[in-house]
Amino acid sequence: MKYIHILVTGRVQGVFFRAFTKKSADECAIKGWVKNLPDSRVEAFAIGAEDKINDFLDKLRAGPPASRVDDVKVKLTAPADVKENPDDFRILY
Repeated sequence: MKYIHILVTGRVQGVFFRAFTKKSADECAIKGWVKNLPDSRVEAFAIGAEDKINDFLDKLRAGPPASRVDDVKVKLTAPADVKENPDDFRILY
């Protein structure tokens, strides 16, 4: 299993990016969460098999039709750094 922290920049708020991220995560069997940040970025945390994580990241780099993804920063995290293992993928508000 791979654990990653993701920061997405570009036009990613107000364009259904979080809903797109959840749909993509569900399609890729990814667990975790996504939320908007006050600085107009989108933050996500994902847990999944390496090949599924790679597919998920490819989808995020493309984004939904109304978005413009300028950058996707990915940082590997360790299972020990995770305070709570999610059972599914959620949109946080």
